[in-house]
Amino acid sequence: MRGVLWVSAVALALHIIPLFLPRNMPEQELAIAKATEDVESRLRFLVPLKTNDKATAQDLRTAAELLREGAPAEAHDLALEAERRDPTSVETQLLLARICDLERMGRCVEQSLNKAGKLAPHDARAELLRADLSEEKGDLEGATQALSRAHDRVPGDPLVGVRYGRMLSRMGRPDEALKVFTALEGRLPQARLLVERGLVLTREGRNREAVKLLQQAVQVDPKLAEGHFQLGLAWFQLGNEDAAEEALRRADRLDVSDTRPLATLCTLQVKAGKFEGARQTRTDLERRFPQRMDAIREQCRLP
Repeated sequence: MRGVLWVSAVALALHIIPLFLPRNMPEQELAIAKATEDVESRLRFLVPLKTNDKATAQDLRTAAELLREGAPAEAHDLALEAERRDPTSVETQLLLARICDLERMGRCVEQSLNKAGKLAPHDARAELLRADLSEEKGDLEGATQALSRAHDRVPGDPLVGVRYGRMLSRMGRPDEALKVFTALEGRLPQARLLVERGLVLTREGRNREAVKLLQQAVQVDPKLAEGHFQLGLAWFQLGNEDAAEEALRRADRLDVSDTRPLATLCTLQVKAGKFEGARQTRTDLERRFPQRMDAIREQCRLP
């Protein structure tokens, strides 16, 4: 026991000693701040970086990011100093836009995003962030316009294309969405494209056509869990409960970390009046995901 206490004391001393040593390297302040959860304590280490000549723009951005949620005003000052030290950084403008959004400074958000766009005309990140912020505020039309501009900047980018296509579908513009997905041929796995097209048709209530595309998707890639999951939903919309259950269970077997297939099956079983089956499905979920028990019970409510 005495030996254990000595080892613990030495370990504690090794961790505490750096706090009392003279420090003027930004890396030290950042490392300590990252290990500190309390915002007030972080302020003590990070705010002085604004006047530290050794701090790079990246150091200042990191410090601002650490303070963004708890102390946006101080984070804003650090980001402005980062901009002063490196006026050509797109990352600084994107960070400023996020901070200004937290501070509800709409004009500042627009100025920062516009600067980012001018600094990197072929970089879609500014428009993607604009879309994020618009969507958070419920401005789906603004988000769609921002995604359109992002898509124009990087027309071949599959991630941007998928997001834009989904938003067009959500906005009730299925023909445009399908056109975007067609343009992604060869840039996205064929099975994924078929699933995305199937989702567009499902949203429009064209479930029979959707089922055909989703069946093609799981034939092309039998291990695509998302394909089986969406196929299960489409089958249920057509009233084929057995096929829906089979597809959802297959999706669950392919990705045991995803609660959606069985949670959806449980909900569908309740709607169909199969309460005993729903109870068993929910029990399986609760046993596998005990840490998510409340969410599971919220998703699948039994009478």
